[in-house]
Amino acid sequence: MADQLYLSLWYPNFRLFALPAALEKVMEQFTASGGSGRVKAAAAYPLSWNEAPAYQRVYDREHEPDAIDSEPREAVAAATEMLHDDFAYEFEMEWELWAPDSAGSLDPIWRLEPSRVTIVGFGSEFDEGAYEQNGHIRIGFGPDTPFLQEEVDLDEEAAQHVKQNVQKIVDFTQAVQKNCGISTRLLWSESGENLAEKLIARLQSLN
Repeated sequence: MADQLYLSLWYPNFRLFALPAALEKVMEQFTASGGSGRVKAAAAYPLSWNEAPAYQRVYDREHEPDAIDSEPREAVAAATEMLHDDFAYEFEMEWELWAPDSAGSLDPIWRLEPSRVTIVGFGSEFDEGAYEQNGHIRIGFGPDTPFLQEEVDLDEEAAQHVKQNVQKIVDFTQAVQKNCGISTRLLWSESGENLAEKLIARLQSLN
């Protein structure tokens, strides 16, 4: 079963007013690491994830005003206009990851496909202080499937594509560490399993 992957970031002496700029900076590193430079959707949730969003917008890239408004600076400013300690602010972006397409062929053809990434900024009072475990900012990479491909027989080409997918997370994490002024970061999975250990075991199985 696929496992969800996250990167949590904590900042020293963090204050709510610094959240919009911190979100923009993380998005900047995401773009520099191969991600899209546009936000696909944004939402602001009050109190907890169980509540309906107080703000929500889906951007249409074919619509000219949306092309401007979906730039991280504009999207973050719009979503955080109601900046509250008990809100969480979620932004959807995407990057391309290698994935096998086996339709009509015994040997899968590997293609770059869009993959959803969420970037969430937490107010300190949201969901009873969820930031303590999730980080002031949490990046969700989605399921671990593109980074392990456990259901696929990995030949040399396939293993190389899996490594390229993992390298995107590595590059992004290193860029955040270098440029975002964080005090602590944690790459983790929903199940608690270690991605690095699973990847090493997966690649060693080829030998």
